[in-house]
Amino acid sequence: MPTAILVSHGQPSAPEAPEAALAALARDVAAELPEWDIRSATLSTPGRLEDVARDGAMVFPFFMASGWFTTKVLPRRLGETKTRILQPFGLDPNLPALAADAVRDVIAQQSWSVADVSVLLAAHGSARGPHAAAAAFSFAKALSAALPGPRINCGFVEQAPRIRDAAAPLPGQSLCLPFFAQAGDHVRDDVPEALGQAAFQGIPLPVVGALPGVATLIAQGLRSARSDSSS
Repeated sequence: MPTAILVSHGQPSAPEAPEAALAALARDVAAELPEWDIRSATLSTPGRLEDVARDGAMVFPFFMASGWFTTKVLPRRLGETKTRILQPFGLDPNLPALAADAVRDVIAQQSWSVADVSVLLAAHGSARGPHAAAAAFSFAKALSAALPGPRINCGFVEQAPRIRDAAAPLPGQSLCLPFFAQAGDHVRDDVPEALGQAAFQGIPLPVVGALPGVATLIAQGLRSARSDSSS
């Protein structure tokens, strides 16, 4: 039986809720892959990853970008366990189309004209390296290709352009799409605070990792990764 482990950062200050949310996602993925053993672990729960790791497992980083956690922390935590670390969730080439469908649905529900809509991609960014911002900008470009019409720009929690500054000039017919895998403190606190400072009048959307169809997308990626390793 193939084994896959969904791994996210979690919330160090309060690890229980993100751990439960990731476990729920793992159950949804397992429903798509009944012949698989789908496990989950956040890095914030001490010992959790080590407990669920096993030789031969594929490790699916439920992260939006490659970086320190995926290239340094994950391998170190996995230690001698022989696993295969896959591409992070945020770099899935099919993710922009999924997000485009979600944005398109909201635009239709509001009876807005696509050409009049602005989309703010609210992302983490990083003051320590370029990978987080590069992933957000790349996603925004791909989202623009999948969803012609709306103006799409990025704002960041930890670097310029800040979410507050990117949101300030946006019209009422705007959507804020948080480029995060899970709704942690940044999404619950920092993003709404920045939008409030900008007097943002648009509609905040769920994080990308909670959009409809994410479990199916992950399952498809796992199937593809297993097929690639078998060929």
